[in-house]
Amino acid sequence: MSASLRKPYSLQWRLTWRLLLATAVVWLLVLASTWWRTSHELSELLDAHLAQTATVLAAQAGHDDDDFTVDPVLHKYQAKVAFQIWHEQELLGQSARAPTQRLVPLGVKGFTDQTINGEHWRVFATQGHEPDVWVLVAELSSARREILLAGLQSAVGPVLIGLPVLALWIGWLVMRAMTPLRTLGQTVAMRHAQALQPLQADVSAMSEVQPLIDALNRLFVQVQEHIENERRFTADAAHELRTPIAAIRMQAQVVEGAAQDDERRQALQAVLQGCDRATHLVAQLLELARLDAQAPVQTMAAVDVMEPTRQVLAQLVPQALQSGGGIDLNGPQRLLLRTDAVRVAILVRNLVDNAVRYSHKSAQVHVRWQLSPPMLEVEDAGPGLSDVHMHRLGDRFFRVASSREGSGLGWSIIRRIAQRESLQVQVDRSPALGGLRVRLTWPTSAQA
Repeated sequence: MSASLRKPYSLQWRLTWRLLLATAVVWLLVLASTWWRTSHELSELLDAHLAQTATVLAAQAGHDDDDFTVDPVLHKYQAKVAFQIWHEQELLGQSARAPTQRLVPLGVKGFTDQTINGEHWRVFATQGHEPDVWVLVAELSSARREILLAGLQSAVGPVLIGLPVLALWIGWLVMRAMTPLRTLGQTVAMRHAQALQPLQADVSAMSEVQPLIDALNRLFVQVQEHIENERRFTADAAHELRTPIAAIRMQAQVVEGAAQDDERRQALQAVLQGCDRATHLVAQLLELARLDAQAPVQTMAAVDVMEPTRQVLAQLVPQALQSGGGIDLNGPQRLLLRTDAVRVAILVRNLVDNAVRYSHKSAQVHVRWQLSPPMLEVEDAGPGLSDVHMHRLGDRFFRVASSREGSGLGWSIIRRIAQRESLQVQVDRSPALGGLRVRLTWPTSAQA
């Protein structure tokens, strides 16, 4: 099938032909109803005329001086009406164009439909003043149809003439109604790819178009935010990666020019540390980029948050042991929350990794989960932060000036997840260890 055949019809065309189709169907139903009602009423009226004529003839049939053979032509439809008067099984008189045979068997009163010589007649039979006198009055069924069709033609004619006019009128009205949509489409089509400013609301636009304009404006804002995030992310990442790469290059030059084994060994160790730092930084950058790209999840299944916590801590314990410290985990054996297990693991890893990095040697890091309200708490024995620095936690690539490690991305990741899952983040000084205490509280609706 070619592309032209697959091309959908425009909204204007769909509205036009559907309105015309609906109008035509309604008119057909009205005509059908009119036909049925008119046919019924016409039959009743003509039957009444037959009965009235038969009554008049029956009243005159008892007079001997009546001459029923005289049948002057007074109307064009007169030939379509006939009567017969029978007396003692003999035809006493009839109209000039009436059949010679009986219109209906004598003795049958009332209305009947008969076919005589291939013609359909509507017959009314009644007795005269004497029991042996029968008056039969009939009318051709074709005459009734001609009268009905003549009446309907006068009704159908204006309809057929008015339908094209109505089609043009409906098409013009639909075209006028679609003008705001066409204008909006032309406005959007003429915009530059980088033009993300909101569309100006048109006071003449229909109320049905305004939600589309509002939705487009919200989309432009979201796209603008994503573009700004990408630009800031690219610039900051390039700036942050420049430091470890430069350090690795400098240490590599030291190795190249080192004359002694100890000097060469120290330089190689510094190269490895720089590589580890760059690897950690790239991993956090990718993690943060994935979080920014993820769409919000409306409903999440219940997961046991203790399981990813134990897995992450098992990976970080060797790092803590190298500095002479340790990690303590307190909480229930099983804690079910409606959340994402991967995000829980990311939160635990970043919080505990920061705590291990900035704690004093031989210091412990305390990790605690509680059920009501659902909360994760991480405490360390580090130097802590001032109120100003606590307020800036979460800014991308922000770190304390006195710190030589880290890139500040860990807290950006924590803040991003907290925003996605509506977590309350509380940062203060640990009363037990003297360092930083971080509390992440889930909403009560997250309880399974």
